[in-house]
Amino acid sequence: MKGLYDNEMKLEFVSKTNNEAFARIAVAAFVSQLDPTIDELSDIKTAVSEAVTNSIIHGYEDEEGIVKITAKLFGNTVEIEVSDNGKGISNVEEARKPLYTSKPNMERSGMGFTIMESFMDYVNVESAVGLGTKVTMKKKIMSMEDEKETCIEA
Repeated sequence: MKGLYDNEMKLEFVSKTNNEAFARIAVAAFVSQLDPTIDELSDIKTAVSEAVTNSIIHGYEDEEGIVKITAKLFGNTVEIEVSDNGKGISNVEEARKPLYTSKPNMERSGMGFTIMESFMDYVNVESAVGLGTKVTMKKKIMSMEDEKETCIEA
């Protein structure tokens, strides 16, 4: 049943690091129907990669779980939700600070949320300790018409 969105996809996979590439390619394939630029597609793939990696590395740590991705299209905007039922984040505000990492021994950069925020137009993080985390990201895709107008104005 069609809701307020134009199209939707849902994906679930086991929290194994080699599924991160699968997730980013699947989302990129879905978003490609909006005819994004290579840069826009790269931004989305990077943000999805960071969110999925966070679920795998931090959410589930050494245990296996399920990572869920929902992507919805609203006109020329994509909304991507990456969620897990992992350990959750006790202090989301602190976790969103640049260079913060709960895994310094793994040489993690602590830039995951910062990267997501720089590549997407909107990022929201909801988390509850013991229940998991949901990251919602949105990005507006410039239509070819918008690109033409931008070039004419410049």
